[in-house]
Formats: sequence, structure tokens, C-alpha cells
Amino acid sequence: MNSIISNTKKIKQKALELGFADVGISRAGFVEKESLLLREWLDNGCHGEMAYMENHFEKRTDPRELVEGAQSVISVLYNYFNINQQPKDTYKISKYAYGRDYHHVIKEKLNHFFEFIQTLEPKTTGRIFVDSAPVLEKAWAARSGIGWIGKNTNLISGKHGSFLFIGEIILDLELEYDVAIKDFCGACTKCIDACPTKALKPHKLDARKCVSYLTIEKKGEIPEEFKNQWEDWIFGCDICQDVCPWNSKAKVHNEKDFLPKPEIQNFLKSDWENLSPGEFKQIFKDSPLERAKAEGIKRNIQVLKQKY
Repeated sequence: MNSIISNTKKIKQKALELGFADVGISRAGFVEKESLLLREWLDNGCHGEMAYMENHFEKRTDPRELVEGAQSVISVLYNYFNINQQPKDTYKISKYAYGRDYHHVIKEKLNHFFEFIQTLEPKTTGRIFVDSAPVLEKAWAARSGIGWIGKNTNLISGKHGSFLFIGEIILDLELEYDVAIKDFCGACTKCIDACPTKALKPHKLDARKCVSYLTIEKKGEIPEEFKNQWEDWIFGCDICQDVCPWNSKAKVHNEKDFLPKPEIQNFLKSDWENLSPGEFKQIFKDSPLERAKAEGIKRNIQVLKQKY
């Protein structure tokens, strides 16, 4: 028992030393409540064209299917908050896409983190995850007490707000486990009221209506019902987070890899409109914008320029 307590303390201390905003630990196991909610969400088609969300349901709801002998899920938060870094009259992109692709940044830090854990317990095995595998990351973060899932379906930290990336290490090491905290959204509905496409209901998101989904995940034509509702967003959307009172707690990050590319700080609408595929590839190499590709950004701009 003493080694469990000691390892847990050292692991949490190391997470903060590595720059993570917070860390919590949950016992690995089947998540029954979240499983039912996920099944309902999928059955209602709320995932739209994100067919990958239907895959590996068992792994998505039980981390022991991902890591043999898994005992613990370590959840970490990493701050990406920045004040608006774009000109006022331009096409907008989400704050998380200002700099280098977060998958790479967080994975590098989690690799260092896991190597440290193995210095404590060399026989420990496990895997790291950053938004790229069938892991219910927000559910595990909430279970570990480092936040709650808000009405906008984002994880909200009472200490840091919601402009946070989530990462996990699932491993076969027994540790001390944290407990979930209550939902502090209260009667507030600012995120729901502000959503321009009415994609939100309390704690439920219909991705098919979400501006982030429409600008990044949706392929082909955009349904006419959503045109003229985007408020100049061409990659993602921060509205439901920008209006959240808990983000008064957010402080500007100090991660150099998340500093905005100069083009993002300077591009006017005409610059975005005249951007060639070659220029896009060069400027946004190793950027989240690569997911939408130049064609996707062009399509989104065309949708915004059309009036109905």
C-alpha cells in the first residue's frame, strides 16, 4: 500500500513538472453509464459522417480491452487558451489550431511521462492516447475528478476553464484513485443559447449541426439550412467555450508549439481566399488545419460568401 501511495504522489508531481495543468487517476473498468449514452448518441445518428465513432465499441467503453491487465487510467489536461490572435475582420479558426498539431505535442509529453512511470515500476506496461483512439477521454477525465462534462459537452475545469487538451495513459499499475466532482454548470445555458446552429441541448451535442463538424468532418456539400449561420468560421468554432463563465478562469498558455503562425495573425479574408493549395501545404504543415485540407477550407469560404 505504501508503494501505491508513493507512486501516485510521484506520478502526479511529475505530471505538473511536465507542464500539464492537472492530473487525475481512475480505476480502469467498464463504464456502464457512458456506454448507454454513447449507444443512444450513435443510434440517433448524432455522429453524422464520423463512422469511426461506431467502431470498437467494446474498446471505447472498457480500457481493459485496449491494454491487457489495465488497472489505472491517468488523465491529464494541457492548456491551449489564447486570446484572439486574428484580425477582427477575417475568417476565423479555433484557438486550438493556431500552432502546431496538438496530437504531436501532447504525445511527446506523455511519452516522457510514461518513461518516468517505468523508472518507478520497470515492469509496468501501458499505452498513451491523445484523441486518436477509441477512448472516452472526457468521461475518464471527469471520473478522475479534474473536471466535469458541461452542458456544451466539453470538459470544464473549475481551475482552468475548458480550453484544454486531454490525454491518457492506460496502464497495468495499481494506483490511488480519485473521485468525480459535481457538475457546476448550474442553471447556466449561455453555451446553448449562443450556438448559432442550435447543435446543443443540455449535455448533448448533435454533431451534424455543429460548426466544428461542418467545417472539418463534413464532406461534400453543406446543407443549406446551415448556410449564413457560421459567423465567419472556416475551421472549428469556439463560441460555446468563449461564452462559458468558467473560462474567466482561463490563463494564456506558455507552450511555444501553440504560438500562432504569423500568417494566422495577419491573414485577412482576401489572403485566405487567394491561398493556393501549394501555399496552404507549406504554411500549415504540421497544423490541425491539415485535417480539412486546402479544399475543405476553400469550400467553407465559398459557403460563407454565398448568401441565401
